Amino acid sequence: MNEMHPFCKRALWALLCLLFSLLCGADAVAPARGGWRSQAPRVFLDCHDCDQDFIRGEIGYVNYVRDRSDADVHILVTDQENGGGGTTFTIGFMGQGRYKDLNNTLTCHTGSDATALEIRQVLARTLQLGLTPYIAHSPLSAMLRVSLDEEQAPSQVRDRWNYWVFSVSLSGDLDWEKSWRSRYLEINLSANRVTPADKLRLGLSGKFQWEEFAYEGETITSDFSSKSFDGLYVKGLGEHWSAGLYAGTSSSSFYNTDFQLNLAPALEYNLLPYAKATRRQMRWLYRIGVEASDYREETIYEKIRENLLYHSLTAVLELKEPWGTMEASLLGSHYLKDISLNRLTLKVILDIRIGRGLSLNIDGRYNRIRDQLSLPRAGASLEDILLKRREIATAYTYNLAVGLTYAFGSTFSNIVNPRFGSE
Repeated sequence: MNEMHPFCKRALWALLCLLFSLLCGADAVAPARGGWRSQAPRVFLDCHDCDQDFIRGEIGYVNYVRDRSDADVHILVTDQENGGGGTTFTIGFMGQGRYKDLNNTLTCHTGSDATALEIRQVLARTLQLGLTPYIAHSPLSAMLRVSLDEEQAPSQVRDRWNYWVFSVSLSGDLDWEKSWRSRYLEINLSANRVTPADKLRLGLSGKFQWEEFAYEGETITSDFSSKSFDGLYVKGLGEHWSAGLYAGTSSSSFYNTDFQLNLAPALEYNLLPYAKATRRQMRWLYRIGVEASDYREETIYEKIRENLLYHSLTAVLELKEPWGTMEASLLGSHYLKDISLNRLTLKVILDIRIGRGLSLNIDGRYNRIRDQLSLPRAGASLEDILLKRREIATAYTYNLAVGLTYAFGSTFSNIVNPRFGSE
């Protein structure tokens, strides 16, 4: 047998030394078996959009665990856009084991102009408040101190903008090489006003793309454009009912529409009170409206313009629970002149915790399509099909993605080490 190369020997020896040092130092990163740290509540932070390194650094007097079954406190953080264009976080504190009867829910708010640091600080402060009762009921209670920076009397909020929030965005992209060039431009404008009683959203957008291909001395060009205006007004009618009005105009080269107008009143019923919407929703939305269309080219139904009545019913179920999350919706619609011109859309997104460290992810979407009224009679060219610049006839679309995630190892996740970033 040939003798191992000297370089391989040195590499193997270095690897063994590294493994030995890691094994010897493994206990250095676990919480001490004695002292106050070992008696601190174990916390499972269930928040996908939180900066968990920052939170662990700010709140270092509890033990963070990777799996909820190891926790004394399960913290579930959900978020929802608020009337100011910012975010409202709802934080549920659910006790387990010795704290099973200790539950609470807190909320905090950030503005549309809040920086990432400000958002992290608001979340950390609210988490500290919510964890205080668990510290008070733990062996660490003798170390607990509560202070108030400044006491202020509540005052009426005065908003000089009268709850209006405006947004403007402009983006572009330019790609260029010897045989291909592409230009893309997108513009978005919005004006929103949200109060506890009603909601008004207005949006204007435009998307434009131009492409050129050089092939065997020939230049092939392709362009795409889409413009739209959308408006929504919603009026609350109590804890479960809402009424609204949709209005919108659009123009799209993909959908063969030169101008399209939609106007539809709607009614929504939520089985649960809207105040609990951050954790659970079960709602039905009925819409009936008129659709007036001017087409760019004559359609397969020999129409260059037409006015149609339609209606739709949507059922939505959303759950965010300790076992995971689920978002499911079913939409059915058809044109009143012909029930065969219909569409059915089903969407299901699941993230289920199966057991310790194991979760199942499912994302399924299905569309049964029977209402493609705007298809051009002349059809689509090969370039349009390959570049997806025109809608083509179809009976259905579907997509299914399934995944498993499994993590194992140390129970604790207290340590924060920012060296080399995420490398």
